[in-house]
Amino acid sequence: MTINYDEYIKKFDSCVSKYIPKINEWTPADYAVYDPKDPFKVPLNEAKELQFNAIKYQFKRHYEHNKMYNNFCKDMNIVPDDIKIYEDLERIPLIPNEFYKDYPTGRDFALWLANIFTGDIPNIKINGKNPSFDDVINAFNASGLAVSYSSGTSGRHTFIPRDMRSFYISEYSAAKNVISMIYPIWDYNMHGYLLMPNPFKTNVFAGKVCTIYYDAIKQVDVAIDREINTELIKLSMTGGKGLKTKLVKSSLKRMNIKMVDNIISWLEKNDKEKNKIAFVGAPYILYMVTNKLKEEGKTFNFADRGAVGTGGGWKVQENTRMPLTSFRKQIEDILGIKHEHCLDIYGMVEGNSWLTQCPEGHYLHIPITYIHPLVLDKDFRPMGYNEVGRYAFLDGSTFSYPGFIISGDQVRMLEHCPVCDRPGPVLEPEVTRASGKEMRGCAEEIRKMISDDVKE
Repeated sequence: MTINYDEYIKKFDSCVSKYIPKINEWTPADYAVYDPKDPFKVPLNEAKELQFNAIKYQFKRHYEHNKMYNNFCKDMNIVPDDIKIYEDLERIPLIPNEFYKDYPTGRDFALWLANIFTGDIPNIKINGKNPSFDDVINAFNASGLAVSYSSGTSGRHTFIPRDMRSFYISEYSAAKNVISMIYPIWDYNMHGYLLMPNPFKTNVFAGKVCTIYYDAIKQVDVAIDREINTELIKLSMTGGKGLKTKLVKSSLKRMNIKMVDNIISWLEKNDKEKNKIAFVGAPYILYMVTNKLKEEGKTFNFADRGAVGTGGGWKVQENTRMPLTSFRKQIEDILGIKHEHCLDIYGMVEGNSWLTQCPEGHYLHIPITYIHPLVLDKDFRPMGYNEVGRYAFLDGSTFSYPGFIISGDQVRMLEHCPVCDRPGPVLEPEVTRASGKEMRGCAEEIRKMISDDVKE
């Protein structure tokens, strides 16, 4: 007998209750994230009301408690009282993602993080005259924060300072969005494999944000069970030819071989025991696994007891990239997991939102109860639906930094899904990098503002 959806979500919430604030502490932002039972089936008018209240609340907070953003808004001649109706949301100043890649080193890096943080920074002790990025991040996180970063293909990191409230929201929304789309497959007693670094041994956002996986599923194995820091990421992502780089890449190659063998052994064990399974994480790891199984002529049948949630893209092994439709077909052919239970997730370190594919058509659905999505033209002006442009968003769930971001990605947004009946806009499944990395205008203005703040 299939569990009804309300009971399904109630069980999920009980497993991850530590990520949910007490209801008497909820702000408009919390209501927008935690109150909807299905984040993708909220009637449009109701969703827009939740979204407006959450974003307006956060805009006022950041304007009043974030000096950098306050200066930026004053230059743009925008104040919170200007946001009166839903259409006014598009007047809120957006921060280009390049800004979060433009930072100093050493102790100035700590000042940079503190200056982009909204609210009061706890007491932080940083040892040494010239601390590394990891030294600074670990000091911030030891004080109760959750600073994390993304690598980027060039090895230039993107750093975002979150408080635990913002970080819990990101984790909760990622997990809830996926289990709502794969209903009724999720079960606390299923066996999970995290295709990411161990979230307890890294500050890489794509790994760190997966700690909730260990609460949502009883037993989880992990693909990369070693410490991952900024130096290792840089060495593995860039094309350096030094001895240290060669040693790191050689070590990673050996680790990959062992990792694939471990996952295949795990599959064989769970197949024999008839367990339900779930893979979450980087698609290229599962791609390597299924390639080896194909070479060995091995297949499995997890048709009614398996799910895959991929995210993080194909950045590390771009040469193995394949269309998502081909990837899903290979998963179904080799593992037997149905294509409707193989979903991709789109998110980024700069935001708390996790766009999730629907099982019917694999379009990326937007959690619009707290996200206001935009597609911008080359002059960074909002365009209508069905146009290709740069993806931007207003995130009403980020307490610790202004989550009003122009991304570096190019998308096409549709007014509604062409396949399923969930309300709200969607992105077409394939998201690509926008041409030209440099932002104009506001990017340079913000960079100068933060540089001036650091000098004070």
